[in-house]
Amino acid sequence: MSRPDDGIGGTGGTGRGDGPPPAPEPAEAPRIPPPRPAAEDSGRWPAHWHPAPPADGAPPPCGPQEPRGPQEPQGQQGPQGPQEPRGPQGQQGQQEQQEQQEQQEPATGSRDPLPASRDRLPPPPAPQLSHAVLKSLLGAWALAACPPEETAAVEAHLNHCNPCADEALRLREAVGLLHTEQSLDLDPLLRSRVLAGCLGRRPARIPVPDWAGVYDAEAARLDALLRDMGEAEWRAPVRLRWFDGRRQVGRDTTVAGVIGHLMVVDGILAASLGLPDPLGAGAPGDPEGRTEAYWHGGPERSLEAAAEPEAVREPWREQGHALVRTVSFAGRGARMLPVPYGGFSLPLRDSFVDRAFECWVHAGDIAEAIDYPYEPPASAHLRRMVDLCARLLPDALAARRRAGLAGPPRRLGPAGAPGRTLHLEVEGSGHWHIPLDSPAALPSEAETVARIALDREAFYQLAAGHVPPEEAAAGQIGDPEAIRDVLFATASLSRL
Repeated sequence: MSRPDDGIGGTGGTGRGDGPPPAPEPAEAPRIPPPRPAAEDSGRWPAHWHPAPPADGAPPPCGPQEPRGPQEPQGQQGPQGPQEPRGPQGQQGQQEQQEQQEQQEPATGSRDPLPASRDRLPPPPAPQLSHAVLKSLLGAWALAACPPEETAAVEAHLNHCNPCADEALRLREAVGLLHTEQSLDLDPLLRSRVLAGCLGRRPARIPVPDWAGVYDAEAARLDALLRDMGEAEWRAPVRLRWFDGRRQVGRDTTVAGVIGHLMVVDGILAASLGLPDPLGAGAPGDPEGRTEAYWHGGPERSLEAAAEPEAVREPWREQGHALVRTVSFAGRGARMLPVPYGGFSLPLRDSFVDRAFECWVHAGDIAEAIDYPYEPPASAHLRRMVDLCARLLPDALAARRRAGLAGPPRRLGPAGAPGRTLHLEVEGSGHWHIPLDSPAALPSEAETVARIALDREAFYQLAAGHVPPEEAAAGQIGDPEAIRDVLFATASLSRL
């Protein structure tokens, strides 16, 4: 039986701390004890803590007693005299008795006298983990997967164990390598490198033609830009710009409208290959007419009225996949299939490169509208695009002459004969010789009358119609009229 003044609680009252009687002793002490509470230093044990059981055969010095039943007589004698009745009145009387006894005890330098050593057992020592156990926890500690108690034990052990501290440092460095800081923007060449590595190990059974691979890569890059865009960004205003032969013009639309424009113009290739046309039968044949017909074809067709971004993106990508898959199975014979664009036509292989260039141009328009960086194509793909533009320049120059927008030829000769030539250099992409007087003339280095040098960005801006020809940043030398005609013809390659 415990005394009323021992700070733990007796059978007839709540004890000095006025707390509830202690709970039964836990079956097993925690593996790593929590930090030592301040109450233990002052001699007061918290109600939830219980001392370790005594040695075998020894009576417990303190702890919960058997509850008294109603048949026990009131005022029964105990170690400290008669007990007060149970209940609120008995508890109040016991508390007054304790206060009187405290006033009679001599002061010992603290408010509460320390109990005698025979009445109070010290708290049991905290269980200590062995070196082997702590060493086995270093991996989980480095990954921050330990509970707080084990974390504290491991960190305390590292303060005085040099081998474990060295191993812990190496593990933390290894964890840092698992979570390296990388840019969220994917390398634009990543897809090409992965495909090249895969095809190098086992070639594809049905390979994609090189000229179709350019379009496939640029469509995939644009699709990656669209994938993470929200609905608000899909409705962001986009300014489309091109050169109509005389001046720079523009048209305002949305990101959804741009993707719809790409889809309906790609539909020209789809119709040439026998695939479904997104506009159906009787659609216009020129890119601008098809775009206007789609934008103003009613709510069911207007992309600017689309409620969900996926309603725009999914049809465009499905059509692009179908185009690449079809030409891959068609073989080499399909590359020269003519594709009509209204006033002109292109072979199928050039049409795919042309559509790849349009993907790049309009991806740049979208990226500029939502303030997102966009890298140029891979060097091999960019060279194909520049080569197509350079091969189209003689016909574009002749069309401008027929429209009265360029000067007459200086010297006409038989087809295949050398004629006046302009040397075009695009930095990082190559050199081209452009016949000036007739598309049928043979370009010749000896007949070169002018030279133009542009970097890739300047050529892209000029061929896309984003800058007027007079403002194109170009190195020029030679015949100024020939230089002007070629710059204007390059800008005239752009269109809606």
